This record gives sequence, structure tokens and C-alpha cells, in this order.
Amino acid sequence: MEQILSIALFGALGCLARYFLSGWVYDLCGRALPYGTFAVNVIGAFLIGLIMEFSIRSVLVPPTLRTALTIGFLGGLTTFSTFSFETFRLIEEGALVSAFGNILLSVVACLACTWLGIAAARAL
Repeated sequence: MEQILSIALFGALGCLARYFLSGWVYDLCGRALPYGTFAVNVIGAFLIGLIMEFSIRSVLVPPTLRTALTIGFLGGLTTFSTFSFETFRLIEEGALVSAFGNILLSVVACLACTWLGIAAARAL
């Protein structure tokens, strides 16, 4: 039961982080493209690489905290369903270059940031 409650708590914190971070990015960059969603997904990709690699190699992060951080916090922070909906809307509006640019940039950037997170954890 403790694990479920920690996932729920960390998930709520991740949702709040997504709300504030994506809102800040939209205020900064505008809403012409889904910049806020892109930002939280890239940051989440980096963090999952960092957290998973570090917690697997270290006793400093117990498995219950790793689960709360990855399933809970990062599950609340990242937004694949929002990414899918926003990309579909771009396609529906005929903005095919923007839609496919969003797909390519998001996938490449998230994979690169996951790798960076793993590299950062290995350097610790």
C-alpha cells in the first residue's frame, strides 16, 4: 500500500510540474507549436535516463523511490497522449511539415536526452 501511495503522491507532483513547466514554456515561446509538451517530454526523457541508471548502479536510491520517481513523477510529468493529440491536430489542420517535424524532433530529442541522462548517471 505504501508503494501505491508514493506513486500517487509523486504522480500528483509530476502533474503539477508539467502544468507549471509547460505553461511557462508556452508563455516564453507562444503556442504556434506544442513547445510546452516538447519541453516536458525532453526533460522527462533526460530524467528517466538519469534516475534509472543512477538507481540501478547505486544503493542511494531504493527501488521504492525509483518506482515513485519513474512511474509516479515522470508518469505525471511526461505527456505522450498530449503529444499524440497535438500532432494529430497539426495533421488535421494540414500542417504536415509541422506535424512530422514535431514527431521527428520529439523522438530524436527524447532519445538523445535519455542517453544524456544515462551518461550523466554513469559519470556520478
